[in-house]
Amino acid sequence: MFLNNRRKLRNMQSMLKSLTQSTLREQFDRLQREALSEDANSLIAHGCKVFSQSDEDGIVQEIFRRIGVTNKTFVEFGVGNGLENNSNVLLFDGWRGLWIEASKRSVSVIQKEYSAIIHAGQLTVVEAFITRDNINSLIAENFDASEIDMLSIDIDGNDYHVLEAISCINPRLIVLEYNAKFVPPIEYCMDYDDSGSWSHDDCFGASIKFLENRLRIRGYRLVGCGLTGLNCFFVRSDLVDGAFTPPYTSEHLYQPARYYLRRLESGHASAYRTLIKSRHANSSS
Repeated sequence: MFLNNRRKLRNMQSMLKSLTQSTLREQFDRLQREALSEDANSLIAHGCKVFSQSDEDGIVQEIFRRIGVTNKTFVEFGVGNGLENNSNVLLFDGWRGLWIEASKRSVSVIQKEYSAIIHAGQLTVVEAFITRDNINSLIAENFDASEIDMLSIDIDGNDYHVLEAISCINPRLIVLEYNAKFVPPIEYCMDYDDSGSWSHDDCFGASIKFLENRLRIRGYRLVGCGLTGLNCFFVRSDLVDGAFTPPYTSEHLYQPARYYLRRLESGHASAYRTLIKSRHANSSS
């Protein structure tokens, strides 16, 4: 009887999970259709998850389809264990890049599991706690490209302050986390915090309006946001015309917080060996 009850419980849990995934998929697809009907050039319609938190992978791919790539290089910090970020999928396409992560445990796992592509020179992984004072040296000492295709930042707090300090690279695309609680036209940016800690409340990062205004001064235009309200996308101003639909404002492009959509699965669980055993990784090593 006990075994039967356990079996019934597992079946119910499986059914509930399937129902949840079906509901999430229906809502995600509906939001994409609505975005496409409002703007035939919408980036949201191209969003999909491979290794990103949500739909960032598909949006990044579409942006580079429109603006092209140069040297297929990236810098990303706040990469976690390497299996959920915005650049892991690019490694499958022969990109080369730098990961910076503060977690010693995560870096150790990445260095072990991705040792083949690290030794091949495709990926550099650095363990460091990032500040606005050390970010330029961390990049310059570990990466040899100044003109890069993508910079992605997700450090749960000081994101803008660290970005503002970067002067050693010139990215064509910047992927940046924003605080979706603060809708346009509210401008919000948390003060710089030396501890870099986040209490999982609304005191983190910056509003999208704040980022839009500050990055415009730096020579970038806001071109889109992900459906979950996690990340926004800025393209260098000289690459924008003809590739995206104006106006390039947060009022036009803002997406609210739909963090629950992160639970939408993209397939089976991610594994390090998938990249290592891929055709590209084998040919690169």
